Formats: sequence, C-alpha cells, structure tokens
Amino acid sequence: MCWAGRMMLGTFSILLVLVHAAAACDFGPFPYRATGIVCRMTKPAALLLNKETAQVIQAAFRNAKFPNITGERSMRLLGRVAYGLTNIQVNDLSIERSQVELEEDNAIHIAIKNVTALFKGTLTYGYAGAWFLQLFHSVDFEIESSIDLQLSIKLTCQKDQVVPDASGCYLTFHKLTLHLQGDKQPGWLKQLFTDFISFTLKLVLKREVCKEINAVSQMLTNFILDLAADFVRDKDIIVDISLASDPVIKASYIESHHKGLVLYRNNSSVLSDSVFSPSLLTESRMLYFWFSEHSLSSLASAAFLDGQLVLNFTGEKLQELFEMEDTEVQRKAVQMVFQGTSYNDSVAKVWSLTQPQISPQPEGTVVRSLVAVEVSILPAGEEPLVALYMEKEITVTIQATYEEKKLILQPVDSSIEIKVFKCTADPSGKDPSIQRFLQNMILVAGIPEVTSSVGSALTSLMNSKRLDLFDIINPEIITRKGYVIVQLDFGFPSHLLLHFLEKS
Repeated sequence: MCWAGRMMLGTFSILLVLVHAAAACDFGPFPYRATGIVCRMTKPAALLLNKETAQVIQAAFRNAKFPNITGERSMRLLGRVAYGLTNIQVNDLSIERSQVELEEDNAIHIAIKNVTALFKGTLTYGYAGAWFLQLFHSVDFEIESSIDLQLSIKLTCQKDQVVPDASGCYLTFHKLTLHLQGDKQPGWLKQLFTDFISFTLKLVLKREVCKEINAVSQMLTNFILDLAADFVRDKDIIVDISLASDPVIKASYIESHHKGLVLYRNNSSVLSDSVFSPSLLTESRMLYFWFSEHSLSSLASAAFLDGQLVLNFTGEKLQELFEMEDTEVQRKAVQMVFQGTSYNDSVAKVWSLTQPQISPQPEGTVVRSLVAVEVSILPAGEEPLVALYMEKEITVTIQATYEEKKLILQPVDSSIEIKVFKCTADPSGKDPSIQRFLQNMILVAGIPEVTSSVGSALTSLMNSKRLDLFDIINPEIITRKGYVIVQLDFGFPSHLLLHFLEKS
C-alpha cells in the first residue's frame, strides 16, 4: 500500500517534483484538509543528490547547440576585419565541486565551482588592407575556460503540477583563453581575435548553456512526473498525485503535499478532513512519506472492486494449510472435506465479500473484512464439487516491513467469527470439533499465508515499477491512528540518471 511517490532521480528531479511556487495555484485557507500523501526530503538527501548535479551540468554543456559567432571591426592600417567561429563543440569538461542550499524564498540555489571546459571549432577571418591587400584564412581553435555557475531554480504551479524555471542562471568567467592551431604562445593574431570575440563568446555560452540547463530540468521534471504517475497506477486504479497545498521549504527540509485521491473507472474518493500536520514528521532521516488512512482504505476498496482480492491454493500449498498439525481432529477434517481426493485434484479459493476496512493504529494496520473460503474437489471428467464453504468476519492487525527489496506483511493479532458453514460431508454442521479445527487452521496458517501472498504480490507490483533498482536503506514503516509514515535513507543509483541523460 505504500508505493506512492518513491521515485528518486537526482537533484533536478526529486527537488523539482517535491516543491512548487504557490503563486499560480490557489488551495484555499485550509489546504491540509485535502492532503492524502506527503513527501519530505531533508538536507542530507539534498546534499547526496547534489553529487549527481555534475552529470546534469555535463549533459547541458554536451547537448547545447552553439550557434556560429560572426562579427567585424574596423582597424587602423588593417582596414575592415571580419571573423566567424563555426563548429563549436565542448571537450574535456570537469567540475570541481557543487553546493546546494534550500532557501525559504521558494528556490533551490546551486553553486557549481570551477567548471573547466575546452571548446573547439574553426575560426575563419579575413581583412582588406589599406593598400588593397586581401587575406582570408581558416584555422582550428581551442578555447580554455574556467567558469563558475550559479543556479537559482524557481518553481511554479500550473494546473496543480510542478513547472521549474531555471532562468536564474549566471556564469562567471575566470578564464577564457583562445589558442589558434594548437599554438600556446601569444601572438598578434591571437591577441587580435581574443579581444574581438571574448565578450560575444561569453554572451553566447551563457545563453546556450543556461537554455540547455532549463530544458534539461524541464525534461527531468516531466520524466519524474510520468514515472510517479505510472508508479501509482495499476490497470484501472490511479492515485491522483497532483498538489494539494503550498510547500513547506526550510533550510533543513523540503515538504510537498499531494491529494492522494484514488480514481477507479472515473469514480474518485473525496478527502476533506485530513489529520496531517508538519509536526508529525521529523528530520532525522533522509526521506519521508506520509499516507492518510483515507488513501490506504481507498486503494483497498479499488482493489476489491477490481476483483484483485482473490487467492487460489492447490497442490502442495493446499496441503501445507490443511496439514499444519498431525492430530486425529486434523485427519478427520481432511477426510471429511476432501473425501479422499488428492490435493492436486482440489482447489481452495479465498476472497473478500466486502470492501476491506483499513485502520492504521499504533500497534499496526488493522484490516477488517467479510471473507469467503471455498474448497472444491475436481473429479476427473466431472463438474467441480464444492466440498466446503465458509463465510467469516476477520479482523487482523498487520505490521509491515521492507527488507532485502521485499515488502513483508506480518500478522501479529487476528480473530475470526464464522458466519456461514457448509460442508458436503457434514450437512447438519453439528460437528463443532471440525469447525474449531478449521477456525484454528485459518488463524495459524491461513491468515499468514494470505498476508504473505499479498506481500509477494505487492512486491512484484512495486518491482514492476522499478523500485528494486533503488538503494533503500533501513526503511521503517510506522503506523499511528489515522496515518502511516514510511521513513528511510537511500543511496542514489547513478546509472538511472545516466540512462535518462543518454536517451535525452
């Protein structure tokens, strides 16, 4: 139930997805009342993700399309001098260090120090001398540069979605040296064209690099939003992750609030009484996700309506359930139910008759539902025969953990009340020992087996959304009255960002 919003793809992704500027969106005077899911990322996570900034900046320089630079100037004695720089490309880019700060002016400030880059291309120049002397030349050039880059990323909200604005982009040049044909020694020609083009070149580099950074941030934002939308979608079940409130931006964390409404076949849940408060989350871990009881219950209801809360057991799994103990009562029950039929020729079906009720409590998540159990035997060449049918009200408290990339659901307390009992071999239902055995079997083996199967199914679903590619460290799933908190540290899988940048 806790898969919403777990995508992480670097400074220009999580940072952009988690915050937005409220100027373009009006959430009313009580925005927290409509909050179903909350994300909080603390400063240590931002510092870790900032290490990936170099890859984004390198991609921006690499992908920038530098236009040809042309100009001319009149010189005494030499006449009119014209020049053009073409085929400009970036080689040998390196970044010394990068720093990120979270400011309460609704912006992310990133300072990238000492970006060294080697620009290569072709310089074509010509001039008409005062004595009608004309010379035209084309030479290869290299430009050594050392640049500081300041980014102030503002975020706006359009249609309840994040739109980044990286136009606050400033380049400071500490070095811009022109070399012609690999000659590293100063000369009159080099000095002449360095003076001519340095100012223009600085403007072009700033414009093109900053434009590319803005484009990359836009692409990453759209990419992460698409990933998040796909992550909380399962066939016809969709979770609305659009923004529900203004963000909270502090020097130590960023927090965003999402609607978390569940949409199923054009029907949507409604949330207007969320219990969320920023004080419910701390700052000791890198990443937090807060889920309302309403969002979790709505997901369970949608799964029920979609027919997903059905399990079938046969063969060895069925044998494990019915032979959990070797007693006379057990042997009698098995003989009565299966009438000598092999487990391989039988099937047990378990499904929910009513929408499960989900109630997070300090001791765990309490699940209540009316459940049916049906055991059928399959005689060769004949129609299936229902040997046992039961309806029971089940209340089970489940504690959830995430270990070794698997979601584990562990029942810690459970009770059942049989409402309907029908058995072909005991039509009167007057054998209480059989009912007690079946009830005990359900408590001891059946409920753990069902929760294990549900945990495996949810793990497979999350892994199909590529959650298993992320390094999730010491995750904790904490339940409280009315909500669930998932808190964790993480290691960033650099290959995912590299894969995206290579595709872009």
